[in-house]
Amino acid sequence: MDNAANSFQLTGLSRRLVDDGLMSSDDAEKAFSEATKEKIPLIRHLVNQKIIPAIDIATSAANEFGAPVFDLDVMDMDLTSPPLIDEKLIRKHNALPLTKRGSRLYIALSDPTNVEALDEIKFATGINTEAVIVEDDKLAKLIEKTLEAMDTTMEGLDDADLDDLDITGGDEDSDGDDVSEKETEEAPIVRFVNKILLDAINKGASDIHFEPYEKVYRVRYRQDGMLQEVAAPPISLAVKISARIKVMSRLDISEKRVPQDGRMKMRLSKTRAIDFRVSTCPTLFGEKIVMRILDPTSAQMGIDALGYEPVQKDLYMAALQKPTGMILVTGPTGSGKTVSLYTGLNILNTPERNISTAEDPAEINLPGVNQVNVNPKVGLTFSAALKAFLRQDPDIIMVGEIRDIETAEIAIKAAQTGHMVLSTLHTNDAPQTLSRLMNMGVAPFNIASAVSLIIAQRLGRRLCSHCKEPADIPKEALIKEGFHENETDSLKLYKAVGCDQCNEGYKGRVGIYQVMPISEEMGRIIMSDGNAIDIADQAKKEGIPDLHDSALEKARQGVTSLEEINRVITE
Repeated sequence: MDNAANSFQLTGLSRRLVDDGLMSSDDAEKAFSEATKEKIPLIRHLVNQKIIPAIDIATSAANEFGAPVFDLDVMDMDLTSPPLIDEKLIRKHNALPLTKRGSRLYIALSDPTNVEALDEIKFATGINTEAVIVEDDKLAKLIEKTLEAMDTTMEGLDDADLDDLDITGGDEDSDGDDVSEKETEEAPIVRFVNKILLDAINKGASDIHFEPYEKVYRVRYRQDGMLQEVAAPPISLAVKISARIKVMSRLDISEKRVPQDGRMKMRLSKTRAIDFRVSTCPTLFGEKIVMRILDPTSAQMGIDALGYEPVQKDLYMAALQKPTGMILVTGPTGSGKTVSLYTGLNILNTPERNISTAEDPAEINLPGVNQVNVNPKVGLTFSAALKAFLRQDPDIIMVGEIRDIETAEIAIKAAQTGHMVLSTLHTNDAPQTLSRLMNMGVAPFNIASAVSLIIAQRLGRRLCSHCKEPADIPKEALIKEGFHENETDSLKLYKAVGCDQCNEGYKGRVGIYQVMPISEEMGRIIMSDGNAIDIADQAKKEGIPDLHDSALEKARQGVTSLEEINRVITE
């Protein structure tokens, strides 16, 4: 009876595995029975349970059926075209078309007895098929990767809603002419771009990068400050994708030699719309397009959500309540300066106040605030906009960035003559901001009398609350990082781990701040031509934490990790 059972089960690949000494007859019978119960192929069961290495199964299968063995690790799948069959057929047969050569389509299989797969794929594609034996575990990973890419490229876009998104675009100086190029209106291209935009919004991305290279095209999202690849459409679609985005943004699709800037709006519902700032740049292999996602709700999160420590929040709120003076926010591009400023403007935005802003361009639309996009081409510079504001009975003025002496002097004059002025500068910390103004040519007396508060800031990634784990860090390393020796024994720091709820152990971002009010003593240092080091020393005497100290506090609270602190804070 056992022999009959064995003769029934040990056929084809099972018999070959036994003959090659990779498993016994009893093990083969047991594996066959368990695979049947699990409703998975025998090969998958053998590999999952680590009974036989996948490479040994592939070699035996190739010897038994006379098919070639292929190592998927040596194949660059980014250079291949999307599969010619749909997801249903790929999953049904655990088979994936690799490449077409001449009149033959080569199909990756781990089980060469699956003749039905070859026949169905041949019927679906109209192309003669030939099996290539591959390792089962590598094939499973490749299938998932391919299907995931298909889901964010062309094959997964069946949702009719993607065709009907309410998207408008253009700047004031665009002519709005219709574009007749049919390729930009092809339904698959429209759906692909719309899906990329929607996915970016849903994932909380801040930027989308469309990047053409010589043989590949990739799409990346910036999530929590880090870029991650999300799609790799065929390079042949690069021109159509860029043309579609340029049409949506009312840019000139015939001009590919110079950079262009535009914007567009995606209306998700009656109450929510997302703005995109679009920038194109010609590269060696086509136009790279970067889209900045501008969510108006980010300015309405409230100051408590930004990560200010209680003392820092009180200093910012006190400066906002003053009728005059200048508040400067400083930091590198992408450090959250605009959100900090607009959070302050949102607090000040009452019917009793006249608020005007000059920006390049306006990133967040705030009802009740008069926003102006500077346009140097027509003479509307920051300084020109400021002069106009001062003739329009202002209470509060926001300048996107102080870039030159003329803008700086007008802004400071406004702060000295009964107005609240908010602006940004690109410096590393708060003390250097004052030195930067002096280096620009602003008189020290004017700086000391006009500037009331400086906020330097960075954005660090928050540790995921679901998977973060305590970090074991030597005492000497903690002291070197800046922690006090007497706190190292009780200090509990955390490290990133990673789970399905986050991105590599982090989820969301938190602000790290240095909030420095300008005291009388700092004013004396400024007027006596003191430098940034003198001002930093005075700030330390007054108990104002610098960026590194503030970052250490975030680590103490378990909000972020030491690795993240060292990534975003440079001393």
